Amino acid sequence: MTPTVPHPVIGLRREREVLTVALRTNRHVVLEGPPGTGKSTLLRSVAAEDGQEVVFVEGNAELTPARLIGQYDPAAVLAEGYVPGSFTDGPLLTAMRGHGLLYLEELNRIPEETLNVLITVLTEGEITVPRLGHVRAAAGFRLIAAMNPFDAIGTARVGQAIADRMCRVVLGYQDADAERAIVTAVTGAPPALVGLAVRLVRATREHRDVRMGSSVRGATDLVLLLGGLLDVRGQSGLGAEGARETARDAAYAALSGRIRVADGVERTPEAVIDDLLDEVWPADGPPPQDESADP
Repeated sequence: MTPTVPHPVIGLRREREVLTVALRTNRHVVLEGPPGTGKSTLLRSVAAEDGQEVVFVEGNAELTPARLIGQYDPAAVLAEGYVPGSFTDGPLLTAMRGHGLLYLEELNRIPEETLNVLITVLTEGEITVPRLGHVRAAAGFRLIAAMNPFDAIGTARVGQAIADRMCRVVLGYQDADAERAIVTAVTGAPPALVGLAVRLVRATREHRDVRMGSSVRGATDLVLLLGGLLDVRGQSGLGAEGARETARDAAYAALSGRIRVADGVERTPEAVIDDLLDEVWPADGPPPQDESADP
């Protein structure tokens, strides 16, 4: 069944409209964008609105054709032979038989031989499984895939045979107001903490030494860690003595693993975070003001 949408989709109006129409006109879609841009949340929301079930599959190098399609249970085959009851449907056949959406995460991490299984499914809406026979997709079946085109580790270029059979919806990072709204909805934190976290996270995407910055998930983690550390250390808000050092500790933990330093740059993510903190909150200055009311 479709998982419950944990938080409302904030922003992404155009992308939502395009995805909704694509699904209603029986198109297959790839959602493309960096991590944390709301690809799976958007799909869950659109599917829930239309009453669609979603079968989720994590794409990785271990996803073989048999794991995607399904396979015969050896014990059942020994007992009953190659009959339909001995076959266990994989996520692809589950979605095809169940009027649902198949959601493939990390499309560009899936082996080519597994992706090739999808070509006939995307074109004809059917697949032939050895010994099992011909399976045709029920009305309402669509494939939705997601990929991060900026991650070059463990990925491969998706072949034209697959790309030519899918529409492409590109998601980028949302604006500052939307990101503040997202972090506030998730954490319920006061504006000062949310504003600082969002400013730092957005700055990671523009730093000269960074190849890929943090998503809004980093801002959420930063707010939660910072709020907790302030409580543990007895600091009443960002204006308390030592709060800047607390913000640095929280930022190291929340953001250093999410920042990808550019190739050839001999700096650590922590050094980049120090740069950003000096810019957003100078060592000899007051805490940054909340920008949520800025035009």
